[in-house]
Amino acid sequence: MAAPRKPDQPPGPPSIHAPWRLEYLEAVTSIEKQGEAAGSGNFLHDFWLDPASDERNLVIHRDGHGFIVLNRYPYANGHLLVALGEPRPTLLDYSPEQRAALWLLVDRGVDLMQRTLEPQGINIGINQGRAAGAGVPQHLHVHLVPRWGGDVNFMSVVGQVRVIPAALPAMWERYRRAASGR
Repeated sequence: MAAPRKPDQPPGPPSIHAPWRLEYLEAVTSIEKQGEAAGSGNFLHDFWLDPASDERNLVIHRDGHGFIVLNRYPYANGHLLVALGEPRPTLLDYSPEQRAALWLLVDRGVDLMQRTLEPQGINIGINQGRAAGAGVPQHLHVHLVPRWGGDVNFMSVVGQVRVIPAALPAMWERYRRAASGR
């Protein structure tokens, strides 16, 4: 039985043991120390300019206009980001042709997600501007978040914790196999 909760203690479990996360956390720290700290401050643009590092950066697909990347800080397992290579802060800063290219990449990302994960639903959204929640406000991007019935459960509602059950490299490999038709 759990120890009684103190009056000032927030609801939820006192700790969750997920030892596989250590590898991920150490990798994120390493990237911050070496790459992103020295980068432009816009990881999406840095990734666009460095196609040789697509595997390290978890880029799943790229074409002449933009790319699809696995989110390092996912809302749910398999969360993708879709962006054009040229950074612009708002959707209407892009030309109609560029917006069309962005939505074709979104179509591809949705197709990959459906074939790879078979989710019961997908949230597709843009957070335009810092006040809207954009983590990279200078580079508009689209979030594709796979959803399943019951995926918002005790852990996220009461425990205030998201559980991401698959390691990022394993998820990247699943997407890459689907993208290549293997």
